[in-house]
Amino acid sequence: MKKVKTKTDSRRFEDTMRSEYDFSKAVRGVTAARYGEGSNVVLLDPDVAEIFPNARSVNEALRTFARLTKPATRTRVRKAPEPRRRSR
Repeated sequence: MKKVKTKTDSRRFEDTMRSEYDFSKAVRGVTAARYGEGSNVVLLDPDVAEIFPNARSVNEALRTFARLTKPATRTRVRKAPEPRRRSR
């Protein structure tokens, strides 16, 4: 059975690169290490994004929230040893 060519097949290899883009001195994979470190991208809803002017303020609010909601670790208080009684 022959594969039927469609319009999208013929456009797939069409050169759409603008002439002002010059990648002749580009280095392949130069940002791969940084990308590999990973990042957590979170999309905020518009109403939440209005509250925070920048990423720093979001991080500060989240750190504060985390500290407040983190269960308090109890520090053990050692009881003072009771004085030994002398035996008679």
